[in-house]
Amino acid sequence: MLKFDEKWITDSDVIVGIIEEKYPNPSLSPPPEISSVGSKIFPSFVKFLKSKDPSDGSEQALLNELKALDEHLKAKGPYVAGENICAVDLSLAPKLYHLEVALGHFKGWTVPESLSYFHDYVKLLFSRESFQKTKAAKEHVIAGWEPKVNA
Repeated sequence: MLKFDEKWITDSDVIVGIIEEKYPNPSLSPPPEISSVGSKIFPSFVKFLKSKDPSDGSEQALLNELKALDEHLKAKGPYVAGENICAVDLSLAPKLYHLEVALGHFKGWTVPESLSYFHDYVKLLFSRESFQKTKAAKEHVIAGWEPKVNA
């Protein structure tokens, strides 16, 4: 969450855009060919989290998206654009945190250990001082998802 021009902004993608506009150097803009990396993870996570039908394919769809990110990181990592963090990473970090906390709590689910590049990436993102200082408390993440899961 960020207060900007007397308004609170909660969408991480909007916050990254504001930061990039206000502080253009160093640039957080990813090269166009990687700007959509990981973009289907969050909708896949939400669908799986809310799913009541274990055979609906939502878990496999999420796994496919996580595997695609793992493969990308294997080839290009440690961050999505290589050695330097970019807007894609900053956008993914809170989403991956919600994924980890909510799926762990509501489904007892964790990302398979075999996705080692993904796990290294998450450790890298979550260990950043900026992430540590701004992440939501786990109980707040759980409380925020509870009405959606139990709907």
